[in-house]
Amino acid sequence: MENELHYLELSELSQLIRTGKVSPVDVTRAQLARIETLDGKLNSYAHVAAEQALAQARRAEAELARGEYRSALHGVPIAVKDLFWTQDMPTTAGTTIYRGFVPPEDATVVRRLKDAGAVILGKLRMTEGAFAIHHPDLPAPVNPWGAAHWAGASSSGSGVATAAGLCYAALGTDTGGSIRFPCAANGLTGLKPTWGRVSRHGVFELAASLDHVGPMARSARDVLYMLCAIAGHDPKDPTSLPGACQEIPRIEETFQGLRVGVDESWLSDGVDPAIQQGLQQIMAFVREGGGVLQSVRMPDTRAVSTNWEQHCGVQTAIAHEATYPSRAAEYGPALSRLIDGGRELSGLAYQRILLDAQRFTGAVDAVLNQVDLLLAPVQPYAAPTYEQLADLALDPEANRRLIQFTSPFNVSGHPCLSLPYGCTQQGLPLGVQFIGKKDAEAVLCRAGMAVQRVSDWHKQHPPGI
Repeated sequence: MENELHYLELSELSQLIRTGKVSPVDVTRAQLARIETLDGKLNSYAHVAAEQALAQARRAEAELARGEYRSALHGVPIAVKDLFWTQDMPTTAGTTIYRGFVPPEDATVVRRLKDAGAVILGKLRMTEGAFAIHHPDLPAPVNPWGAAHWAGASSSGSGVATAAGLCYAALGTDTGGSIRFPCAANGLTGLKPTWGRVSRHGVFELAASLDHVGPMARSARDVLYMLCAIAGHDPKDPTSLPGACQEIPRIEETFQGLRVGVDESWLSDGVDPAIQQGLQQIMAFVREGGGVLQSVRMPDTRAVSTNWEQHCGVQTAIAHEATYPSRAAEYGPALSRLIDGGRELSGLAYQRILLDAQRFTGAVDAVLNQVDLLLAPVQPYAAPTYEQLADLALDPEANRRLIQFTSPFNVSGHPCLSLPYGCTQQGLPLGVQFIGKKDAEAVLCRAGMAVQRVSDWHKQHPPGI
């Protein structure tokens, strides 16, 4: 039974648990055993909370036996990025500075997951401070599809653990693409919600106005289940949007009547042929499913993607004022460089960045007034190796191109859904994304479900794992 369970979608496992066909305790034990067996090579977990997880599983089992059903997450083992405060285990944010730090309370999203009855297996590894690179003194997660290939950006542990069957879903964060990149790299589905849709209280900041909290899972239905548990206004986060957590809506799994915007010149701008072919396949699904492909003209993303690092760096410098530069020697080189750049930027230069961001946001809103969704790649480079990424880091224009389809929508705050859509000839996953109107996560999930109803890309798993 264990071997049959670990690659189920969260929504499938949820139904088995609710109907009593599977025990939350048995599933949690199986997950912990799998973590012990595999994670020594994959390095996806920073902390495994075995005792707490089993206690939560026993509580869920007892509640379900009494007919007390909390939500679709009740009894389901998941994990959270090590950026979220957890009062019963350490939260290090991928740093050495916070090694051993146990927060005084749970992040709002962690509390909401616990209230929903989810079983929290532990904390997942991430890049230092949620920026681009892992701290040199800490192990980096290994892509289960191929160790030489990128596991994604800061939510890499969340991507690796979910892809390898070491949890059924995970929480990640996305400041420039860090939900979408690891989903593309690991063959997963991930949602960067509208900025403010999910509370950031108790979440270590990288850049407050760019940070988005969201789910990573195996299907669009799964991320919808997760979103419904964690979204909603939080008095502890005054930037969170109005509205409460919602019941899971019934969604028609079809493109019927949806208008999908396509800017052919934008989608082909330096984009690898394998990714372009996948985009054409998604377009075919839209047409065959009753949707309409509508030509649009995207606003130029060059300024906001070029400015992204400085935009982020100023806010990161503020987030780290308590420890930088006073403890600069304990920082890795990438995060230090980001903060130094932010501290050196003039107020006039930063104001120009903010004005560019406002103009871009308004222009995207105008495009989305014409259509329901936009189609885009996650990244222009198919399944890069770490060697290729190292070369990119030396080329500012190539590095800008890497984030040209992700970071602009952190700046604008629009929601994005990343989906797997096949593999390269070498067997590495590829990703595509839909971009939606603000507060239109349900439409994004509908589009994702429509794709996954007629394809099985999201059901493919790393070979030999």
